Amino acid sequence: MKIITWNVNGIRACAKKGFLDFFENQDPDILCLQETKAHPGQLEHELLNPFERKAYWSSAFKKGYSGTVTYLKNDVESVFYGIGIRKFDSEGRFVVTDHGEFVLFNVYFPNGSAREERHIFKQDFLKRFTRHLKKLIDAGREVIVLGDYNVAHLEYDVHDPVRLSKVSGFLPEERAWFDEFLSIGFHDTFREIHPDKKDQYTWWSYRENARKNNRGWRIDYICVTKGLVGRLKSAEILQGQEGSDHCPVVIELE
Repeated sequence: MKIITWNVNGIRACAKKGFLDFFENQDPDILCLQETKAHPGQLEHELLNPFERKAYWSSAFKKGYSGTVTYLKNDVESVFYGIGIRKFDSEGRFVVTDHGEFVLFNVYFPNGSAREERHIFKQDFLKRFTRHLKKLIDAGREVIVLGDYNVAHLEYDVHDPVRLSKVSGFLPEERAWFDEFLSIGFHDTFREIHPDKKDQYTWWSYRENARKNNRGWRIDYICVTKGLVGRLKSAEILQGQEGSDHCPVVIELE
């Protein structure tokens, strides 16, 4: 089973830069996108249901903002578009699909850099989402949480850890949250396969030739609970794939 996550920073813009070719060539069983910036009614069929995939869209009330979609080859038992907290769910940040053997959360985590209010919003999101996940794990479910976390975890997950330690996305309290998140039962799939690999990033600023110089952040993840770790065959960051300021992350499960 191949699973891919990608923040496309606008699905219509990404479609003009080879998104559908990427989708066809990779042929994933599950493709999860974040920051689609579109409502389904704004899209042509080729993006709504490409290659006859089932598609589950979650759009923000505010047009042109946030948004997630999960494309699937196979049917699922149920689909949810949030975690039951209106202020988060109304921003189109979740598509939750129950696959029986696991529950998959396609998530676009908030960015807290715009102003203090959004930093507080993000910290509340992290706390309450973790509580929601822990209940599922305690109930015996296997869980996958993938998407743009907007948090880098370790020093070698950013290109300049000293300077960036005062920047939203790599603040001490955000890194501490990531520690807590892993402690409730999650495993970072990329680090399971590549525990010490450096200079592996998933997002680069559009400024100052950041991507060309690989001055990036690793903020896009696929994390799984313990029962799925043994099924992990591979985990890769597709740094060469353009079309967005993020690049895709892919895993394969047996």
